[in-house]
Amino acid sequence: MQRLTRTHQGALVLLLAGGMLLTGCGGSGNESAADKTSGSGGPRGVQPAPAAPSAAPEQQEDGAQSKEDGDTREVAPPDYLSTFALDVDTASYGYARRLLGDGKMPASETVRPEEFVNSFRQGYERPKGNGFSVNVDGAAVGAGAADWSLVRVGLATGAATDAGERPPAALTFVVDISGSMAEPGRLDLAKKSLGILTDELRDDDSVSLVTFSGEAETRLAMTRLGGNRTKIRDAVDELEPADSTNVAAGVERGYDEAVKGHRKGANNRVVLLSDALANTGETDADAILERIGDARKEFGITLFGVGVGSDYGDALMERLTNKGDGNTTYVGDETQARKVFVDQLPAHVELRARDAKAQVSFDRKTVKQFKLIGYENRKVADEDFRDDSVDGGEVGPGHTVTALYAVRLRDGASGHVATATVRWLDPKTRKAYEETGSVGTGAIDDRLWGGDNPRLQVTAVAAYFADVLRGGDLPGTPTLAELATRAGKLADSTEDSSVAKLATAIEQAEGMRSGDEEKPAGDGEGELG
Repeated sequence: MQRLTRTHQGALVLLLAGGMLLTGCGGSGNESAADKTSGSGGPRGVQPAPAAPSAAPEQQEDGAQSKEDGDTREVAPPDYLSTFALDVDTASYGYARRLLGDGKMPASETVRPEEFVNSFRQGYERPKGNGFSVNVDGAAVGAGAADWSLVRVGLATGAATDAGERPPAALTFVVDISGSMAEPGRLDLAKKSLGILTDELRDDDSVSLVTFSGEAETRLAMTRLGGNRTKIRDAVDELEPADSTNVAAGVERGYDEAVKGHRKGANNRVVLLSDALANTGETDADAILERIGDARKEFGITLFGVGVGSDYGDALMERLTNKGDGNTTYVGDETQARKVFVDQLPAHVELRARDAKAQVSFDRKTVKQFKLIGYENRKVADEDFRDDSVDGGEVGPGHTVTALYAVRLRDGASGHVATATVRWLDPKTRKAYEETGSVGTGAIDDRLWGGDNPRLQVTAVAAYFADVLRGGDLPGTPTLAELATRAGKLADSTEDSSVAKLATAIEQAEGMRSGDEEKPAGDGEGELG
């Protein structure tokens, strides 16, 4: 289980200084030359991340008292480290698009900026081996936030192996057949998704099928695909909606079947297809996973969540997969189902890294403030970065993970800005590896919207859009109308259909926001007499 970030003696200092936006004072010493390039650096193997230097008492943040003032409290220096577990989830963005398409605004608590950002191709350099590449770049925000920049930390795994070269898969499908799944776009879409996946899997792959409503039932024990595809399709076709939603019973039975059908050397996963609207039995994610904790730990069985439905239990599904060493996505139509179960199948079946974490060390000589955009529920205590018993994220082949920071540079800053380190465990040997990359002021001098980096601009649009939807206040955030225009131009220049869909989603949100602002009081038919 992921350990919560520990409270430390400097908490009062950070609160007085403005929460997550951390301000420090300039240090002395020679500045390094501006780093004009970014990318992976350093050999694989364990290397320490740069430590944040201690601040002298007179360098404390505003509001802190030093011992020279007669205060005997220990005053912690500003924290220039940012540590989080990697997250490849995209469900928050997929669900937001579904709601906006239905004419509804997503609730702010369902909007996770990192999942918006990670829904788009980034164009990062891929590593040659099985580890990560670390790509760090950025740009100046400008337009009312002249001293702010965006710094992008991009982590990428190598491309997926050919379908015939990956290890076999042993997948246990846990399918929600509760009454709420009767709505179009729920059970019918789950059945189509399973049919698509049955066609894509190899003969030496295996599947089992568990359903749940008020209770859980095993419909198909672990079965090899070879010679049994018709049997598997028939079992899927027979699924019909029933009554209540006992997610706990389904997950527990699914893990029981996964253990029974466990295949050594295979990729063993539980795939949960549900609207996650639990209303019967245990409804707390931690308690549900506690009941199958031994199966997760002893057999290394991971959980992949596929969300469906216009009413979707986003929080439960996300918590389940985070604690279940897996990831989650959302499918709203057959096109998205094909993307998940065909195009992205290897990334969802294989694992390239377990318990992966990232730590970014900012240079206090050049950086005045910084803020990680998103990842609020994936934070890890800085001192736990190299504690491999602390839960991280699981990452498959061909995945990219992006962390975007709002960074305020010091006046006249020149030189090193930040060093990013990713640490992960090899899924088979559990050996720890690290890779690093860094960025200097020279690499983030260009203006965001005037520069020649369309993928960074797409990342920025997605992050700003998410921040607006959840009522944030990032420096330099454009209006929804401006974001829609920029997304439209980027869709044309990149010829990327996913960016065009982003532009449409922003336009839909902007239209609803404008309608709310223009709607007159009363019955909506004009001025009251």
